[in-house]
Amino acid sequence: MKHFTNQDIQELSKYYRANLINSITGYKPANLIGTVSETGETNLAVFSSVVHLGANPPLVGMIIRPATVPRHSYENILATGYYTINHVHESFVEKAHFTSANFERTDSEFDTCKLQAEYINGFEAPFVQESNVKLGMKFLQEIPIELNGTILIIGQIEHLILPEEIIGEDGNVDLESVETICVSGLESYSKVGKLAKFEYARVKNVPDFENS
Repeated sequence: MKHFTNQDIQELSKYYRANLINSITGYKPANLIGTVSETGETNLAVFSSVVHLGANPPLVGMIIRPATVPRHSYENILATGYYTINHVHESFVEKAHFTSANFERTDSEFDTCKLQAEYINGFEAPFVQESNVKLGMKFLQEIPIELNGTILIIGQIEHLILPEEIIGEDGNVDLESVETICVSGLESYSKVGKLAKFEYARVKNVPDFENS
């Protein structure tokens, strides 16, 4: 077993450290964040930091890296108040990955990476047409994280669009059937595969693991 102390981690090269620490937290959802500027310029960027915050109200968070360089997604969210979260699927994972390149503000990743912008119900921000699971988000709050300069963006789901047939009777969504993929590290992508589904955990139904 390899043992890294905090001091060891600090002394690693920047790229190695970034890969190591990004990987050890496990598989994360791969999502494309769609935004538009006040002047109508579309932007698309892959994020791995989207996280459920609560169901009532339906809140979703995501982490923005420090704004020490232009962050077009962040700037557009603050300017317009709206953005989209679009699942990445196996069929366009390579295109999604390359939206992370450092494009100029005037260069739309939709155009360069050959993904189709889609607008619905008068919602201002662009969705990804190729995505089968997409959320239209209203920006509610930003929380600066002083420890490293990152920013937690909190939004509320205004639109949820997905195939009806992948929604179970209990509300659970079968993401494997639409080939939603996940990411580990900075550039490694993996398929989703269901291992098991258990009943809701209550003290009275905890199995006897000792004798099982």
